[in-house]
Amino acid sequence: MSKEFLNPATLMSPFGYSHVTKVSNCTLVHVSGQVSSDASGQLVGEGNLEAQAEQVFKNLKLAIEAAGGTMADIVKMNVYLVAEVDQAEIPKFRAVRDRYVNTAKPPASTLAVITRLARPGWLIEIEAVAAIDA
Repeated sequence: MSKEFLNPATLMSPFGYSHVTKVSNCTLVHVSGQVSSDASGQLVGEGNLEAQAEQVFKNLKLAIEAAGGTMADIVKMNVYLVAEVDQAEIPKFRAVRDRYVNTAKPPASTLAVITRLARPGWLIEIEAVAAIDA
């Protein structure tokens, strides 16, 4: 398997993500949006973006490991934050993210601010695609 993380000079310099990921000869794993609920379905970190992000990344890690991969195998992440999260809180999310992803070769990522998530209290949801050795 080969993975390339590309940042063309013709695009702005990214901060914490790669513009392009290119993968060949692998198994792709698509992970549904993970939220800040524990295994029993209880909300973790009500009103606290940092605590919720930590739980979301723990859940994401468990999901990818169940498929035989690691967090370093993530090639794409979509992050959804609810609009009630103050923009000044985003660095707290990034600090948690950087403990879980390969910061030297970060995945391609999208961060979107949305009106709400499926359940009240959830502040963040992350879905991912991982490329695992076949």
